[in-house]
Amino acid sequence: MPAETAPQDRTWMAFPSGGYTLGETPEDAHEARDTWSAVAHAVAEFQPVTMVVDPADAEIAKRYLSPDIDVVRAPLNDAWMRDIGPTFVKDQAGALAGVDWTFNGWGRQHWARWDKDAAIGQSVTEWADGELVDSSLVNEGGAIHVDGRGTVLVTETVQLDRDRNPEATKASVETELARTIGATNVIWLPCGLTRDAEEFGTRGHVDMTVTIPSPGTLLVHSQENPAHPDFLVTQRILETLRQSTDSDGNPWIIIEVPAPTVLQDAEGWVDYSYINHVVVNGGVIACSFDDPADQAAGEILAAAYPGRRVVSVDARPLFRRGGGIHCITQQQPS
Repeated sequence: MPAETAPQDRTWMAFPSGGYTLGETPEDAHEARDTWSAVAHAVAEFQPVTMVVDPADAEIAKRYLSPDIDVVRAPLNDAWMRDIGPTFVKDQAGALAGVDWTFNGWGRQHWARWDKDAAIGQSVTEWADGELVDSSLVNEGGAIHVDGRGTVLVTETVQLDRDRNPEATKASVETELARTIGATNVIWLPCGLTRDAEEFGTRGHVDMTVTIPSPGTLLVHSQENPAHPDFLVTQRILETLRQSTDSDGNPWIIIEVPAPTVLQDAEGWVDYSYINHVVVNGGVIACSFDDPADQAAGEILAAAYPGRRVVSVDARPLFRRGGGIHCITQQQPS
């Protein structure tokens, strides 16, 4: 699996069509569609974007998406393309393939429906003219981060979740990650963020906590306020990472990215994270939260991704629905 910083042909997304993401009111639905579209248009400044749209929403999508966004149609339950779509990989000759993980609604969450979303991995791989790599591992794209050199970051609470993979062991997961994405250095994080472990979370996606901007370097979410339960969570994650090495056996260069200053919203502790950005050709589409920490986070990202322009999109509507910018996008490597 190439690093996300490798050259890309396009970004895949899915248009909000129902469920918890679309919400219960017309205002909720507009907010979701408007935010997904804002991310699509930000990415389109740098590279092509293909949006999967449910046929029932074809006319609605036209009101939100510019002609610059390519559209394909397929039935959808939800709109988290990172998780329902394929994980793209390349073989030794450079040919494209898509790993179609088994998807079961983030561990059979009571609010999730996935009969349609479970077919999107295969559909997107076919549209991309890639070879399909089937996997029986219940996994999502937001649950892994790679360096393109064999390292993959995973989380014990996801891949070993008994509602995902009841028979799995670390050894069996690592074997499947080696087969599918070429992983040779699997780093197991103990958990994800507090809110992500609650009712509408994923139970610990790594793309909320850590990413790899370049070989040997990590960007790590850091909650610096002891009043937030993620203060201790991020300390546990940092300690685990300090005891691990990169794919060359060297200690990581760890860059902490402080969380926004806001601690709670109407639902409880927030999991606002600047780690949940997406890298594109020549750019980084970053989360903003109308928070005093936004500027400093943008500067950290700009330094971590030299030569790329950082563009921020207000991600609060995404986080209210359980994810961020990385969660709704999926890159297709060149």
